[in-house]
Amino acid sequence: MPLRSEPAMKPMRRLTKIMTALRDPETGCDWDLKQNHHSLIPYLIEESYEVIDAIEAGDDAHFCEELGDLLLQIVFHAQLAAEEQRFTLDDIATAISDKLVRRHPHVFGDVEYASDAERAAAWENHKQQEREISQIQASVLDGVPNSLPALMRSQKLQRRAARVGFDWDHAHQVIPKIHEEISEIEAAVKQGESSARVEEEVGDLLFAVVNYARKLNIDAENALRLGNKKFSQRFHGIEKLLSMQNQKIEDTDQQQLEALWDRVKKTEKAK
Repeated sequence: MPLRSEPAMKPMRRLTKIMTALRDPETGCDWDLKQNHHSLIPYLIEESYEVIDAIEAGDDAHFCEELGDLLLQIVFHAQLAAEEQRFTLDDIATAISDKLVRRHPHVFGDVEYASDAERAAAWENHKQQEREISQIQASVLDGVPNSLPALMRSQKLQRRAARVGFDWDHAHQVIPKIHEEISEIEAAVKQGESSARVEEEVGDLLFAVVNYARKLNIDAENALRLGNKKFSQRFHGIEKLLSMQNQKIEDTDQQQLEALWDRVKKTEKAK
């Protein structure tokens, strides 16, 4: 194979040539040839989350590998677009480079910002101007992808609304709203409302909690991810304790499980 005889080839060029070879109609890979932008969406999402897992694991070799898997998805989409004569990998790199320079006049120009708040406001203003130039925005909320994880999208929607003044002045003002939403869930359940109605009320509660997190400068998506990680670690702790006693978790009553949960928590805090 020609690629094997070019060890001195620059890594990115080698990767793009490999991708081109995989998509060759005559000698390429059957699976790669069947893919399109839409069929690759699940892999793009999956690889993004695997990168996050690698970051949190703190394993550099794994982190590097997962970033490579994510890079492959970008190169794959660029190859498909190039075949369709829409744009190339160079076009992608040029566009993001131009955007970074444009949005950092304090680094690549002579602009100076007095504070981080002023810099952040300028960043948002640049984004707004770009949307207006491209004429793709009819609403302040346009441009927030529907495909984002729900918590992340809630926070972005709230930030957009806040930029035009639709926001609470202080974080503590959101607390009564959270209690209100909890009461509405309880009322809906008590009145025997449909599951769709209860689901709607639960959604309102989650939206309010995300709002509170945003006002505290906490990323709701990351906060829940950390909560999931903590739950998993404590649950594994219960399983380990039961295994040491030759017990199965499914044969353990609720009271004992709660006692074991508290035990794991105390051990965790002691560390």
